[in-house]
Amino acid sequence: MLRRYPDVEAPNLQAWDATDRLLLEAAAGRVGPDSSLAVIGDRYGALTLGALGTLGVRRVRVHEDLITGERALQNNAGALGLAGFEQLPLGAELLAGAQTVLLQLPRTLAELEEIAAAVARHAAPDVVLLAGGRIKHMSLGMNAVLERHFQDVRPQLARQKSRLLVAAGAVREGNPGHPAVGHSTLEHIAELDLDVEAHGAVFAGAKLDIGTRFLLTFLPEMPAARHAIDLGCGSGILAAMYARQNPGARVTATDRSAAAVASALGTARANGLAERITTLQDDAMSTLPDASADLVLLNPPFHLGASVHAGAGIKLFEAAARVLAPGGELWTVFNRHLQYLPALERLVGPTTVKGSNPKFTVAVSARRP
Repeated sequence: MLRRYPDVEAPNLQAWDATDRLLLEAAAGRVGPDSSLAVIGDRYGALTLGALGTLGVRRVRVHEDLITGERALQNNAGALGLAGFEQLPLGAELLAGAQTVLLQLPRTLAELEEIAAAVARHAAPDVVLLAGGRIKHMSLGMNAVLERHFQDVRPQLARQKSRLLVAAGAVREGNPGHPAVGHSTLEHIAELDLDVEAHGAVFAGAKLDIGTRFLLTFLPEMPAARHAIDLGCGSGILAAMYARQNPGARVTATDRSAAAVASALGTARANGLAERITTLQDDAMSTLPDASADLVLLNPPFHLGASVHAGAGIKLFEAAARVLAPGGELWTVFNRHLQYLPALERLVGPTTVKGSNPKFTVAVSARRP
C-alpha cells in the first residue's frame, strides 16, 4: 500500500488515483524490460513503482517537482523492496532517448508547456507521450499545448473519471511557437517596482497573488530580523520585498517545489538581491536548525493537489514553531473562512489579528519562550 508520507496524510487523501492505473495500463503494451521510460509528475511513486514492479521495466527516470513527492517515492520503494529508478531534473538527462513518457497532467497550462517542450526536444524522435488526468481538471487548452509540440494528439475514451491524451510526432525546436526548454517568464510588477521570474509550476506565475498583496501592506510593521524566512516562497516576492525593506537581514526563500526555488532565485537576481537571499528546496524547513530564525513570512496553501485540506497549513505552522527563536514572529495571511487562529495560538504562541479584508486575515504569532 503506497503512502503519501512525508506529505500530509489523512483518510480522505490517497497516494494514487485512477489516472495512475490508466497510464500503467496504456503503457503495458508499449514497454518491456529494456524500454527507455521517463515518468513526470509521479506524485507518490505509483507510476514509477508500477512500471518497475508490474510492467517489469528495469530502469525508470523520474522527475517530480515537489521534494515531498521525491521522498515519498523513496520511502515507498524501500517499503516494497523495489529499485531501479533515478530522480532527475526536467531536462536532457531525464529525457534523452526516452521512447515512452508517462505524465500526470499538471494543473496549469504554463507547466504543461514547459514539460511538453522538454519532451519534444530531448526524447527520442519516435517518443510517445501518455498524459493523463482527472476529467474535472482537464481542459481543451491542454490539447492545444500538446499540439504545439506534437503532430498527433489523440484524446482517449474516459474511464473512471480519468482520461488520457496520447501525443506522438515530436516537433523539434524551430517551430515558431516553440518556447525554449526550461523557459520562465519575467514580468515587472509596477505596483511593487519588482521584476518577478516564474517557471510553469509556480502558483500564480509571475503575478502578484491577492493574499501576498494584502500581507505586503503590513511590511512596514514587520520587525527587522537577522534571519527571515519566506516559507512556501513561490516566485520569491515576499523574500525580495522584505530584503529590500531590511538591508541588514539575511533572507531564506524556501519551498518544496523545485520550480518555485528556481523562480525565487531568478527574482532575487533580477532585482540585485541574490547576495542577500538564499534559496532552499525543502519540506517544511526540515533541514533548518531549531530556533534559527527571527521571522517567518507565510502565505500557506489550502489545497493539497486537488483537495482542499487544512493539513498543509498546520504542517507549516508546526515547522515555523520549531525554526523560530523564542520571541520570533510568524506573519501569516490566510483565507478568512479557514479557522487557523486557534491552531496558531496552540502551535506557535500568542496570536494577534493585524488586519482583515473581505477575503483574507493577516495574523502575527509570537513564538513562546
